[in-house]
Amino acid sequence: MAYTTIDNPSEYFQPVTFTGSTSNITVNIGMRPDWFWFKSRTQTYSHLIYDTSRPSDGTSMPSGDVNMYNALKMDKNVAESDNNADGLVQTSTGFIVDGDGQAISEANQGADNMATYCWKANGGTTTSGAGNDSVSTSAHQADTTAGFSIVTWTGNGSDNATVKHGLSVKPKMILTKRRDDTGHWYGNNWVSEQDYAQKLKWNDTDAQTSSNDFVKSADSNVFTLGTDADVNANGGTYVGYCFAEVQGFQHFGQYTGNGNAEGPFIYTGFAPAFVIVKRWDDTTSWHLYDSGRQDFNDAARPTFKVNGSDADFDKAIDFCASGFKIRDTTSDANVAGGAYVYWAIAKRPFVSSEGVVGTAI
Repeated sequence: MAYTTIDNPSEYFQPVTFTGSTSNITVNIGMRPDWFWFKSRTQTYSHLIYDTSRPSDGTSMPSGDVNMYNALKMDKNVAESDNNADGLVQTSTGFIVDGDGQAISEANQGADNMATYCWKANGGTTTSGAGNDSVSTSAHQADTTAGFSIVTWTGNGSDNATVKHGLSVKPKMILTKRRDDTGHWYGNNWVSEQDYAQKLKWNDTDAQTSSNDFVKSADSNVFTLGTDADVNANGGTYVGYCFAEVQGFQHFGQYTGNGNAEGPFIYTGFAPAFVIVKRWDDTTSWHLYDSGRQDFNDAARPTFKVNGSDADFDKAIDFCASGFKIRDTTSDANVAGGAYVYWAIAKRPFVSSEGVVGTAI
């Protein structure tokens, strides 16, 4: 039985909820997050992405906290937006969001119910990739314990350009987005024996496609780019989010649907806090489930469409002590014979680092 390497997953990732206000809101979660994913539960607003590698003016505040107002929209192919005003502030124990009508109003509308997903990297401190890559410039911040890094780079338009990711192991999944112009969100299909040419578009319902023009390959040090403008236009600016498998904390895998309410059980080695599912052999939506919006099993659990701005709605999935069970019978999650990929992050490991079942936090 596999032991975890992280007894308290909330030190590295947390799904949280809060209610919007016309005033600034301080949300304390007990850690300093670096990647933020906001979505309104009740309004048809976009998924907003912020991170401390893309601060507004490239500097930290006197407190050491990072001020961010450069937003990316996960459900769209639009360029990064710079609101040129205070928007989101990283703190040592969480974050502060502006009130209704301010720079990131879609992340804090008065009386609106919000969901936020927070990842820890390296506190906003980045390391240059100089000497380790061949793009024009790059920088990364990584948390190798949790298998997560944020990478920024400027493209050079040359085939086989490389970018250092900082994980020290081969990433299982690399999610990329162009910042300075329109461009899709692309990630590799992680079940294809680490064949990075197999692509999934996160802001759309497309089935898997194959191309060597995007992220072509990766090793424990760098990932290699093709020449598509979505990843490597000369002078284009980009961000990538890189993830590695971490036993008992973060798992990527696949399953085959059976088409009935007693759907597949997927073993992850932990009770999930966060699960994303996508059918990769057909045109279906991405679905995001978490323990922050509902921390118990019922007839259904709230989900978001990652590729759309819809308010949340219910689909049938159970979170279990060592994985999750699909109870939905739609094509998005469990059509008979359908091929699905999933990404899961732990709320609580099934086995502690000392080998004890069910005693970790």
